[in-house]
Amino acid sequence: MEGQLNRVDVTVLPAGWRRLDSEIAGNWSPALSPDGRHMAYVSDRGGVPAVWVQPVGSELAFRVDTGPEPVSTVCWSSGGGWLACQIAPGGAPRHEVWLVRPDGSDLHQVAGFGADTAENMRWLPGRPVLALTENLTTAVLIDVTAGERTVVTAGDLVSLLDVDPAGRFALLRYGPRGARQIVLRDLTGGTEKPVTRGERAVFSPGGGCVYALSQDGEFPVLLRIAGDAVEVLTQSPTSPASTAGGGSGEVEDFAVTADGRTAALLWNVRGGESEIALIDLDHDGDRAPAVLGPLPGLVAADMTWSFDGSTLGFSVQGPGQPNGVWVWQRGTGEIRAVSAEPASPVAIRPVLRSFPAHDGLTLTGWLFTPRTPGPHPTVVWLHGGPEAQERPGHGPLFQSLADRGIAVFAANVRGSSGFGRSFVDADNGALRYAAIEDVRTCVEYLRGAGIADRVGVMGRSYGGYLTLAALTWFPDLFDVGVDICGMSNFATFYEHTEPWIASAAVSKYGHPVHDAELLRELSPIHRIDRLRAPLLVVHGANDSNVPVIEATQVVDALAARNHPHRYLLFPGEGHELLHRTARADFLRETLDWLETHLTK
Repeated sequence: MEGQLNRVDVTVLPAGWRRLDSEIAGNWSPALSPDGRHMAYVSDRGGVPAVWVQPVGSELAFRVDTGPEPVSTVCWSSGGGWLACQIAPGGAPRHEVWLVRPDGSDLHQVAGFGADTAENMRWLPGRPVLALTENLTTAVLIDVTAGERTVVTAGDLVSLLDVDPAGRFALLRYGPRGARQIVLRDLTGGTEKPVTRGERAVFSPGGGCVYALSQDGEFPVLLRIAGDAVEVLTQSPTSPASTAGGGSGEVEDFAVTADGRTAALLWNVRGGESEIALIDLDHDGDRAPAVLGPLPGLVAADMTWSFDGSTLGFSVQGPGQPNGVWVWQRGTGEIRAVSAEPASPVAIRPVLRSFPAHDGLTLTGWLFTPRTPGPHPTVVWLHGGPEAQERPGHGPLFQSLADRGIAVFAANVRGSSGFGRSFVDADNGALRYAAIEDVRTCVEYLRGAGIADRVGVMGRSYGGYLTLAALTWFPDLFDVGVDICGMSNFATFYEHTEPWIASAAVSKYGHPVHDAELLRELSPIHRIDRLRAPLLVVHGANDSNVPVIEATQVVDALAARNHPHRYLLFPGEGHELLHRTARADFLRETLDWLETHLTK
């Protein structure tokens, strides 16, 4: 690694390094140096997410100073000379991209200026060129040596995925949520050719073929495409290790080495647990995947190879185990921690439950049960997205509630990912009524199974919307609610959110003009007079994804009725609470609110 690590903050991380407050620090976004000997990653151990660099095998970590704003992602260039850092000013969804040397020198901004947002960073292998997208309208290449910026193309809802080594072709992704298409663009002639429906694709190192995670079918598969020849490299929904146990899963991500010889596959199995497997891309015929494991936690993400292919980095978390960064080393076959805490020995491990919805569709969720006999006061948790999945990861709120005798059911209602394309699309547009009905089904299941007595409902982002919808559609079903940055009125959401977020959301929620009547009927603000349960409303003041007006109009309506409620507004935070102090305050206040209304 070039240069000397000489930044201000140096921390020795002893074995068993523990929390500083009620929110344990996490580490994510691993990025390996070309030779795999050092790792850059994002950690909030200092209170704010920042970039740290650490030698693999050492406990000495160095903070790379990128300023006071939270960092969300870091990427290490294949030449080793640069770190690209995605920074969230004010904690909001808008991102800037800054470059800095691994020793902390030469910090400067390259994208996301002014009101623009930059995302989807990718260093082109073997080249000092950074690919990214601004505003989901402009695909950009930045040559960091020449200091040149090239616009590859511009258009609505476009994202740049990769450029071939010869600079003749680009892989672009077009379209709104749930309906994205990958295309191959000839950069000389400007013509485009469809590749597949999906989110991710890269060129092989020589540029002779394309690897794409296709979502054309019910479950995603990894394709290798060379001209008109298409080869399926995975067979979802069966994962390598779960087959013997009768389980199933789907491949959710992949990472190809710079020499093109190996692909790492990230599998989502058994309702949300993770497996990582390697496949040999060099040889035709049987490519029996080699499963890495056992993994040091239940849920993995953020796979990344060192440029020489010697080391695979990834993040892992689990119940009572915050995100940590790990490596698998090819030479030894060993999985070792770079910066990670062990799982708490007293953490409650959730159990996956499944049951039929009102229309026969199978619903699932992770149940965190207190150690005392039931039935228990229970909270139904609804995740954001909705194209996301509740998985058995680190959940300090869930663990804290269970410690206090309150069960948590983290539901995957229709619209969630991880269960096939039809399930993801089952809440689009007017089908959203069925997703709201799924929340009632969850409560009926929990009470019928003898798990729950008093019941609360809470969620964030789309889960906050679904919380408000459930509370106003079924007002007598719940004893308390917590709405975290949820949409309350689709009309004001579309009016005030970022334009690229609004454009991408149409396929999921409906068009703000053409579907105005449907969106009005689905907006909880127009039923807020039916709400009966006390409500805690939580929002970040700088949120431009779900703007703060979505909270204030709910709070104003409840205040006008003198309805029991509380409003927690976090200054300096956006759509997520990025500062550990804010998350600690949220945890304390939410626990108090739920205990007050469910157990006292």
